[in-house]
Amino acid sequence: MCPSTGESIPHEVPKRDDDEAPKEPFPWHVGVYDAHCHPTDTMASISSINNMQARLLTIMATRGQDQDLVASVAEQHGITDLNELRESSSSETPKKVVPAFGWHPWFSHQLYDDSKDEEEEEEGEEVTDVQAHNRKTKHYSTVLSPPPDADFIASLPDPIPLSKFLQETRQRLLAHPTALVGEIGLDKAFRLPWGKVNESSSSSRNDGDLTPGGREGRMLSPYHVKMAHQVDVLKAQLRLAGELGRPVSLHGVQAHGVLFDALASLWKGHEKEVVSRKKQKMIAKGVSEDFSSSSSDEEEESDYSEFGLVGEPKQLHKIMKPKKKPYKPKPKPFPPRACLHSFSGPPQVLKQYLDPKIPVKCYFSFSMVINLGTAGGEAKFADVIRACPDGQVLVESDLHVAGEDMDGYLEDIARRICEIKGWGLEEGMQRIRRNYEEFLFG
Repeated sequence: MCPSTGESIPHEVPKRDDDEAPKEPFPWHVGVYDAHCHPTDTMASISSINNMQARLLTIMATRGQDQDLVASVAEQHGITDLNELRESSSSETPKKVVPAFGWHPWFSHQLYDDSKDEEEEEEGEEVTDVQAHNRKTKHYSTVLSPPPDADFIASLPDPIPLSKFLQETRQRLLAHPTALVGEIGLDKAFRLPWGKVNESSSSSRNDGDLTPGGREGRMLSPYHVKMAHQVDVLKAQLRLAGELGRPVSLHGVQAHGVLFDALASLWKGHEKEVVSRKKQKMIAKGVSEDFSSSSSDEEEESDYSEFGLVGEPKQLHKIMKPKKKPYKPKPKPFPPRACLHSFSGPPQVLKQYLDPKIPVKCYFSFSMVINLGTAGGEAKFADVIRACPDGQVLVESDLHVAGEDMDGYLEDIARRICEIKGWGLEEGMQRIRRNYEEFLFG
């Protein structure tokens, strides 16, 4: 998630020596999918989605003020399955949105883990103002560092029970069958802004188009959310994604090791068995051996008379063959797939996620605004792209405004990736499209 200002970011990219060279036309017809963006931060831009060249936008929720906004956009523009995504491509008003519901680490302090409550109210018992004040003070004093003073705590919203948020998110995910869990993750760098969170429809910058609840141009304080609390909030959402079999979109800033460890703690005990080459050869040899067909003959000669059926074995087998039920993944404590959005780590960190024992299929998306927005990002970008498997790379804008700029940033990052990978544009975009479809649908 890039810093939101509520203004469209000018579409400017780092200059290169060949920037003035003629460019190959971009293959929008292939289907370009934005794996991560935030246009609900600027609701006035939503009307431009249908006019965009991008085929699909994956729209992230991040905090209390935008969960319902993402849901409302999905109601109007959301796809329900892969067939609809492909079939509606020829429509004049194609469905173009996949929603994601989650709580961003920048706002993780606004959730309190009520599973750790020592004082449990009786059902229906009202919480007094004094109790609410004491709970708020205790919560923020516990999860923020350095310890905040009373004035800063007073400027913060009343914290929301984590269990309440998870229940609401579960309902939103069930209502939207293609929805992801996101944006979620960990951030060591972010600090809370000064001043009271704006809850109205217009921001302190007098920009009525900006969804409230974000930074809104406020100066940053010295306070940050303790990593232990961020991890608790993250794990709760990862478990929900595992329960419902949904992929996740992950944010990780200056916390690559902690993020990996948080995921690994959930998949521990569920690692895949890695078959050695020697064992693979033994298995292949066994399969190729010519066994007698007696077992299949015996199966065909099975006695179906007990069912009152008489006839040719193969015909009877067809009659008795049970109908296949739709595949439904078993709930697990970790998500089936994860996208590390605007992945900013070095190649050696990326390679951690490629261990064949890991039961989570990991993808990596890249954006102009994060990955190529600084000299440091530019310097390592080519090595990271080369280290990323061809079948696990995605593109994103990470922009807060839908429209022409979003298309432009998607095109720019896609061109850079295809150039580094040595792909033709059409070949590259077909690969990235397939990668996204596998990430979303499995």
